[in-house]
Amino acid sequence: MDVPTLERALAPQAAQRKKLEALSGEKISACFQCQKCTSGCPVTFAMDLPPHLIIRLLHLGQLQKVLDANTYWVCAACETCSTRCPNAIDIAHVMDTLRQYRGEGSHPAPKSDGAFHEEFLKSVKKYGRMHEMSAIALFTLRAQGIGGLMKQGMMGLTMMLKGKLSPLPHKIKNRGQMKTIFQKTAKERGK
Repeated sequence: MDVPTLERALAPQAAQRKKLEALSGEKISACFQCQKCTSGCPVTFAMDLPPHLIIRLLHLGQLQKVLDANTYWVCAACETCSTRCPNAIDIAHVMDTLRQYRGEGSHPAPKSDGAFHEEFLKSVKKYGRMHEMSAIALFTLRAQGIGGLMKQGMMGLTMMLKGKLSPLPHKIKNRGQMKTIFQKTAKERGK
């Protein structure tokens, strides 16, 4: 894999690193660049910066460079990187923290990535689990418009006819618990 090189002079910004460490609860500065996270990651082929380089940039406090990358959106959250880390840094959680941070305030998520995240959470909030058909239809409509929905419609119909996609949502028994989780999360985030 061709790993992009960093510019020679990066001025460390400890305040940015500490901010991400506080948000994620992970000791990013404990990374010693063994690259086990990158070597075990099944989706590095689709990333513009590999996981170890994201952690290095965060260690240097180069938050904007990290936010400009696609790595944390491409991350499959399989936790292979976290499992392989000899310093027990939960890298998958750091990636999730970056997605959450990017979705707030001055760093909005790219339209399609943010739309998928929102539709996924709306579906889980409403049914207690994801209803694939409605979440994907609403995501496609938001991200690609009616033309994109029409293109995806035939595949959805085919999947439904083969029993791979349910037209009706399966609701969990006690959706009140899920509602409580969302309320507590919103309260903690000050929304």
